[in-house]
Amino acid sequence: MTKFLVFSFLAIWLSSSAVLAQFQLSGKVQALTDSVAVTGCTVYLNNGKRSTVTDSLGQFRFLNLPSGRYVIHTSHPEFKAASVTTNLADRDLNIVVMLLSRTETLSEVVVTDQQSDFGFTRMRGVESMGIYEGKKSEVIIPEQLVANLSTNNARQIYARVAGLNIWENEGAGLQLSIGGRGLDPNRTSNFNVRQNGYDISADALGYPESYYTPPVEGVGRIQVVRGAASLQYGTQFGGLLNFVMKKPVADQKIELIARQTVGSFGFYNAFTSLSGTVGKLSYYTFFQYKQGNGWRPNSHFTNYTAYADVDYRVSEKTTLGIDLTQMSYLAQQPGGLTDEMFRQNARQSNRERNWFKVNWTMPALHLDHKFNSGNEVNLRLFGLSAYRYSLGFRPNRVASVDDNSERDLIKGDFTNWGAEARYLKRYNLGGKQSVLLVGSRYYHGFNHSIQGLGSTGKDANFNFIDTDQAISSDYRFPNRNVSAFAENILYVGDKLSITPGLRYEYIYTTANGFYGTITRDLAGNIINATRTNEFRTNGRQFVLGGLGISYKPTPWLDIYGNLSQNYRSITFSDMRIANPSSVIDPNLQDEKGYSLDLGVRSVQTTLYSFDVSAFLLNYNNRIGEVQFYDENDRVLRRRGNIGQAIIMGVESYAEGDLLRMANPLNTNLSGVVFANVALIHSTYQASEIPGVAGKQVEFVPNVNLKSGVRLGYKNLKASFQYTYLSDQFSDATNAREGGVSAVIGLIPAYAIMDASVSYQFRRFRLESSLNNLADRVYFTRRATGYPGPGILPSDGRSVYVTLQVKL
Repeated sequence: MTKFLVFSFLAIWLSSSAVLAQFQLSGKVQALTDSVAVTGCTVYLNNGKRSTVTDSLGQFRFLNLPSGRYVIHTSHPEFKAASVTTNLADRDLNIVVMLLSRTETLSEVVVTDQQSDFGFTRMRGVESMGIYEGKKSEVIIPEQLVANLSTNNARQIYARVAGLNIWENEGAGLQLSIGGRGLDPNRTSNFNVRQNGYDISADALGYPESYYTPPVEGVGRIQVVRGAASLQYGTQFGGLLNFVMKKPVADQKIELIARQTVGSFGFYNAFTSLSGTVGKLSYYTFFQYKQGNGWRPNSHFTNYTAYADVDYRVSEKTTLGIDLTQMSYLAQQPGGLTDEMFRQNARQSNRERNWFKVNWTMPALHLDHKFNSGNEVNLRLFGLSAYRYSLGFRPNRVASVDDNSERDLIKGDFTNWGAEARYLKRYNLGGKQSVLLVGSRYYHGFNHSIQGLGSTGKDANFNFIDTDQAISSDYRFPNRNVSAFAENILYVGDKLSITPGLRYEYIYTTANGFYGTITRDLAGNIINATRTNEFRTNGRQFVLGGLGISYKPTPWLDIYGNLSQNYRSITFSDMRIANPSSVIDPNLQDEKGYSLDLGVRSVQTTLYSFDVSAFLLNYNNRIGEVQFYDENDRVLRRRGNIGQAIIMGVESYAEGDLLRMANPLNTNLSGVVFANVALIHSTYQASEIPGVAGKQVEFVPNVNLKSGVRLGYKNLKASFQYTYLSDQFSDATNAREGGVSAVIGLIPAYAIMDASVSYQFRRFRLESSLNNLADRVYFTRRATGYPGPGILPSDGRSVYVTLQVKL
């Protein structure tokens, strides 16, 4: 009897253990042509009773599956359906499913083991209601990087984007300042900067500076499309920079991620996100708090950012979503330095009364509807209610001791809204599938800018003093913009595609207000103040054209070219901000030109990737600054149209997983080496300003190099990066000395090294970064106004440690 009971107990225990043995089937869905993650792809098992949708990284997951045979099916309007059979043999399984685009003719491929994730790829020919065939594009996947994400370290995050010039004057990542090909990096104003496809700059027409930068910890992908993006996203020379925020997880009701970071100079960052899907409703939200003291004295900052995305799946074909972003920060600014001050002590500061405050609120609504696999439409409504206040003592002589007089105060308030609609159609032409994209956009901008005298105190008091002479200028800048665009991919045979495009723009800007001058005696007292009323309007309309070509001689190679016209309108707000060391040319004219790209790149990025291209940028009426002497023999700067600038060069990028190539069977080991080199020649071909023709264009280093290596073994990853930029000038005359103001002059060459490491253990991840490990003293920017004027030193050596928990 006893033996029978024991036997029965063991049999029941073994059978229940077999029933309770549950495993996980997870994976990633990618495009075959470029290994880009396929988001929003429906994945279902066997007879379809269990299904899920891929997230922003193309990932899916099925939990609590017993061992057995499963057939995985996929469904996506841009890709052909695929299926793969696999077996769960008493263990978790992770696979990669490669999908074939409906516009390609290759055979389907399914890979069933892990691949090397570079954290970098490119846009597909048709993706997210946009056409990118024949365009130079890059996509950054922050979650796959081994980098310092808590500080938005742009030097590491954008290391694989060729030719970018990055200003590094504060180590907190509060603002992103990138340019390229001779474009001013200041607050990324020469790119069309978007979040989830809608504008986030202060005023896309009148004040295109981006004071808000999304926390990279909450970003799923960063899309960069160079100058050819003007046809779909605006007229700018720089192209598109779009932050695609992380999407809700599809297979859980709630997922919590908490990240805590501590670092040098009193840095602390707390990032917490919640995500999930309940029935047809899905959500993703995060809150970030960041503070620090900065590398230099008088550099304290506090930053708050909150974001929420709620999506409702009305049906299989229709999705409605709402985004809301709120950001605010207060930063003390240590001011700029002269060349001599920088050489003596780059960490010094003689400004303790300078402050900067920003508040950004952005609501957005998006509607996506797919009529069928060949017709879909997207509508975005977006708005902005924001302000930026700057306060401080900023004389022309940077070394001057603060006399505790009234501070200069500039207040800008922005109230904007807009709507953009897109329609994408796939149709057959000559036996080949073509793709047509048409869209229209309306933008309503309003910028209220006031400049005058602030308090004499040291605190962050953003109120004008109560006197009749306190306001030196008060302007309202209403802006209206209506545009329409169209692009069409035409496939000629199986290997060649041609993509023509057009964009129509109507811009109407207004300036209504007054500006004044204040005269003081030798003691600094106001003795006279004058005001001049001004009302100006400027309406213009034009059409831009472009043409893209893509030739794929093999399935793994793409030869591409693109020619696109560009345009940048002048802004009245730029013309009416008073600066003690600068004079604005009242006859400032719009900038016009074109950009040309011709290159060759790999298509398959599983083990290697490369992109080598030549470019030419013709910049007519380029706006810049030159030195001159006024009637009192003072050295000042004049901002105006310099002339015709020609910028040409080669941008190359290559990376490969050498260890995986050498030993493809060892999927636990990875060794990625990358090199990003841009060799650029720039010159002013023509100018009416003496001494400018033949000079080098400002913000263009001849050599721009970023290279590194990333090693990985199972869940342990480490990276090393080397950055080098050669000498560059900050004005059109190529002045080498900064003088008493230090706002122009040479920006000397610099080389920086960074190292990072991360380790994943179940639900925990530990990350650490050592930035500027050689403690190099350098600078990347000479500020003409706030947060200077003068040289703004970059941070020295710093260490950061992050602990992440996922529940």
